[in-house]
Amino acid sequence: MRDRLTARVLLFDAAGSILLMRGRMPGGRPSSSAWHTPGGGVDPGETLIDAVHREVVEETGFTQIELGPVVWTRSGEGNLVTGERVMFRESYFVARCPGGEPCRDGWADYETELIDDVRWWTMAQLAGLTEKIYPERFLELIPAIAAGRYPDPPLDVTMTRVKT
Repeated sequence: MRDRLTARVLLFDAAGSILLMRGRMPGGRPSSSAWHTPGGGVDPGETLIDAVHREVVEETGFTQIELGPVVWTRSGEGNLVTGERVMFRESYFVARCPGGEPCRDGWADYETELIDDVRWWTMAQLAGLTEKIYPERFLELIPAIAAGRYPDPPLDVTMTRVKT
């Protein structure tokens, strides 16, 4: 099984809200959807930082981001859209942008099919969230990140496996 380096983004707007996407894994039923951060795989020849910038543009349309540190890492097995089984190796970067309405123009067909919603959340709104969110400890850990308190070294938030 090959490793798949993945750049994920904790993207905050100027007001301190965070952008999350709700979707499901390939083959998952709509009822299996969960909230997660923007991000995706590192392409051949890319660095994690290159991938963060590309993924933010592709998934949100935002081109002006201020990139911060990696604050979390996570790994787990899962399937790609192609059906290939991989070991996801995720790095969660903090980033800030002016905000606004996300644009879906850069989405691949599979993203259009698998992503049901994209929205900004305030910390107060997140506190009342009852739907699934990944990584599993997101609601516990995000208040410190939103307040600018970053773990050093990055915190490992690994789960047992990526849901398929």
